[in-house]
Amino acid sequence: MALRAGGPALALLRGRLHLPGPGARGHARLGRSGAAAQLAPEEPGEDAEVSTRKKTFAEVQTERLDQAERTVLIKFPSKLNEKKLLQYLSSHGTVKSHFFFESRGINALIEFSEKSSIASLQDAVGIPSASEHHVVPFKSRLFTFTLKNPVSQHVEETPLQLSPQCHIPMKDLIEKLCLADNISSQMCIVLNEYQLTEENIKLRFLACSLVRDFACAYFPDSTVKPFGSSVNTFGKLGSDVDMFLDFCDTGKHATKMKKGPFEMEYQMKRLPSERLATQRILSVIGDCLDNFGPGCANVQKILNARCPLVKFSHQPTGFQCDLSVSNSIATRSSELLYIYGCLDSRVRALVFTVRCWARVHGLTNSAPGTWITNFSLTMMVMFFLQRRSPPIIPTLDQLKELADEKDKHIIGGYDCTFVSDLRKIKPTKNTETLDVLLCEFFEYFGNFDFRRNSINLRKGKEVNKPESSPLYIWNPFEQDLNISKNVNQPQLEKFIAMARESAWILQKEDKTQQMINKEPWGLAALLIPFGKSNSSKMKNRMKGIGSETIRSLLDSLKLNSANSQQKAVGK
Repeated sequence: MALRAGGPALALLRGRLHLPGPGARGHARLGRSGAAAQLAPEEPGEDAEVSTRKKTFAEVQTERLDQAERTVLIKFPSKLNEKKLLQYLSSHGTVKSHFFFESRGINALIEFSEKSSIASLQDAVGIPSASEHHVVPFKSRLFTFTLKNPVSQHVEETPLQLSPQCHIPMKDLIEKLCLADNISSQMCIVLNEYQLTEENIKLRFLACSLVRDFACAYFPDSTVKPFGSSVNTFGKLGSDVDMFLDFCDTGKHATKMKKGPFEMEYQMKRLPSERLATQRILSVIGDCLDNFGPGCANVQKILNARCPLVKFSHQPTGFQCDLSVSNSIATRSSELLYIYGCLDSRVRALVFTVRCWARVHGLTNSAPGTWITNFSLTMMVMFFLQRRSPPIIPTLDQLKELADEKDKHIIGGYDCTFVSDLRKIKPTKNTETLDVLLCEFFEYFGNFDFRRNSINLRKGKEVNKPESSPLYIWNPFEQDLNISKNVNQPQLEKFIAMARESAWILQKEDKTQQMINKEPWGLAALLIPFGKSNSSKMKNRMKGIGSETIRSLLDSLKLNSANSQQKAVGK
């Protein structure tokens, strides 16, 4: 029987997920298979988790990458004696952690305490028979185990606990939301069901580590790191893995060779541009994955894009992956969002709720197009939280003021400097609850003057648009770029209409009556496409929105006319 997320059941939910109260700064904990290291709460009484919660973005990534280097992935038959498996693996070294999941069969992720245990296991593993297919003799950390004597090992068989790698269906989510006591609890449920689990994060870093094994054959000092939603605390179960090939260690090596009577350097291939070098590197790595990579399928080399990349499916982990080269600014964006996500528990709950709402109503889409991206939508939530009184999160300029020398980053001429130590950032005095913030978010952007104003997270205030794109969100670092330039006027108008409708529903609904009628209420009501339930009401509230296109065009003409007159006077 389903439990209500209120009363005694609410206490149970709190055991899985810290529900934010007024002014709470702790993170929501994972309810599925344990909490991810960077997502743990920072409450003073929780000694074991405080040190983890205070780690910088770079420290967490380093630990995760090291963890992945000590990890293997094993495919098993459907029936397995878990105890005997662990006993065998322990003969090669201490097993620090493990879990089972399903991806084209049953798999186990095994983390050893020492990297040497992997070499020991590899020495005991044989090469597949070439009787049916010829094999490429690349010894990876992907193994297949089969039972030598299946009948005898089926004794004492118990079902394996499989870690879920995708979020629950929308229908099941709405049923859960209807059992909650209030909208704030509903928003925490969405976060709990959609956020990355500890196991899923481990799989993402392992996928990067396995690609690194190939890259190191050509570039021994290189690393492959995830960026974006996999590491910024806003990743959703089922999302792709963005990764990049990093050569920063090569640059550090060059600075060490300054002593002695000689200037010493490697003889290396020289190419006319960095872009050409990137394309050549990705072309070779892409071919390597395609021809020799176990489980790497559907490899596509997209080398003429603004940011060249290789797309592929990594079947052992079940991820769709995008590989690029030295994406330094994207990494800084990931760290910025990581900091915002760590500062206050309400930040992530609001982002996950708004993104879930946007997807239901077709405002976002996984395919490229003219709609708002998840990144743009996340930035809009951050801007809204900067605009609260008092602000819930600081502006980028305020984070820059707290930075010291080690935080200084100038990348391609762009200032990407901000503080990395979370302890230097003062907690907010804002005590607004999640339900209030959700309604206020819809109110704010339902009435935002998109015709004149742009969204600037560096300043944390509305500024005049530098050009006439329907939606203008300044790139936090590359300030000459609009991250929402793809969004057209109809898509923006649809967003405004949905925001207004959602604000109206939250303000006017009668929760008690809806529960008596067994109707979805609160957030659950917002996650049902509006056209199915209240299309006539929505049409009335959409009046006037279409005319904004005309007003926008007229304002644009007036602006262009005024600029022309100023230029004429200047001449």
